[in-house]
Amino acid sequence: MTPTDGPSNQLKRQLSLFDSIMIVAGIVIGSGIFLTTGIMAESLPSASWIMIAWLVGGLITLCGGLVYAELGAALPEAGGQYIYLREAYGNLVAFLNGWVIFLVYMCGGIAMLAVAFAEYFGALVPFFSTSNEWFAISGFSISVGQLLAFVLVMGFSLINYIGVLFGKNVQNLLSVIKLVAIGFFIFFGLFASSGNVIEWSLDTGGLNFGEWVTRFGAVLLLVFWAFDGWNNVNFVAGEIRDPARNIPRTLVISISLISLVYLLINYVYFKALPMDQIVGVVTIAESASTALLGPMATLFLTIAILVAIASSLNGSVLVGARVYYAMAKDGVFFKKMAQIHPRFQTPGFSIIVQGLWAGLLVFMGNVEQLFTYMIFSAIIFWVITVYSVFTLRKKRPDLARPYKTWGYPVTPIVFILACLALLLNTLMESPVESLFGLWVTVLGIPAYFYWKGRNK
Repeated sequence: MTPTDGPSNQLKRQLSLFDSIMIVAGIVIGSGIFLTTGIMAESLPSASWIMIAWLVGGLITLCGGLVYAELGAALPEAGGQYIYLREAYGNLVAFLNGWVIFLVYMCGGIAMLAVAFAEYFGALVPFFSTSNEWFAISGFSISVGQLLAFVLVMGFSLINYIGVLFGKNVQNLLSVIKLVAIGFFIFFGLFASSGNVIEWSLDTGGLNFGEWVTRFGAVLLLVFWAFDGWNNVNFVAGEIRDPARNIPRTLVISISLISLVYLLINYVYFKALPMDQIVGVVTIAESASTALLGPMATLFLTIAILVAIASSLNGSVLVGARVYYAMAKDGVFFKKMAQIHPRFQTPGFSIIVQGLWAGLLVFMGNVEQLFTYMIFSAIIFWVITVYSVFTLRKKRPDLARPYKTWGYPVTPIVFILACLALLLNTLMESPVESLFGLWVTVLGIPAYFYWKGRNK
């Protein structure tokens, strides 16, 4: 891979509105919606409050999406959030965000999705189970499932290495199959007969107001986790055609669509099972499909979940590398990651490095826990990115803004206040995990000065 000069060293705008929507839907609708409701019910065993949490989470996410729409339309460059933070607050803050994305958040998320795929596939084909040991030495072991996860990461990295068109076509195919399969599950679930009567009471089960707020916050954090990735389409803003129109449309349409899908899926869960059979059940989707539609439906749903995870994995690989590409262009990361492949027109070296690091994280037994620790830092960066809409309007009033945030300044304030409340609740409930995320972020400060000095 040799760098080229001039326009050939720039990313090409090859993504349509449909492609962009499929990227968001593909990344966001992964395994989260099929796992979280039973965990939520442990904190708030109420169908009404859980549905309200999904609705509130969707509306808050939409408020954030409206702000990212303005930022993406005004600064339609590869890197998305990294670019907005750089323009608003300078290189160090932007780098710390990119550092977290590379070190744990994006690469850890890719590894976690690959391991989740292996676990579900292992349930269908036991040979590939993550509990089936393939290699062991001196206390270190590798399972067949982990090996499969590594191959998946490198396979999707190769797909996106050899062209945006190839990568987006794979993404579109997987996302469409996933949405159709989920649509069938919702349709038959809505009309299937069930002896269960949903209890829509708003009773808090004897909790006082403080306890209810804390538990609702914990539930809302899981909702945010299930919506995670809604802003990732901005990472590929430099490759979206007519970004002034398509970035706002993508965010509004995709977030609204995902919110509707999540509400309908949860309604099917509550229709299928009484609350005492939902509380603490991680495999809530399989339990609900078996109760409503029988064992064959569960097999169908498992295959649909595999497609959903594969779609999320491919989308994450596609968008993530653009952040490191933008960092390298600014001289604060490995220089080669700023190179565009002369034939494939992709940030090939960035994709490969991302794949190798994510592949290594696959072999960590606690990658999911590590990723969860970084949610706290991720939300902090969401907050300061959304606040940058205020900063940039003052700092760069002359910046062309083809789209301006609907409901400004109310919508960004709503998003910021909701996230701050969530951060406070998370810090009180999980102080160790939250501080770990901040510690990893702070480690990026010496790294920033190292690369800045090296590439000066």
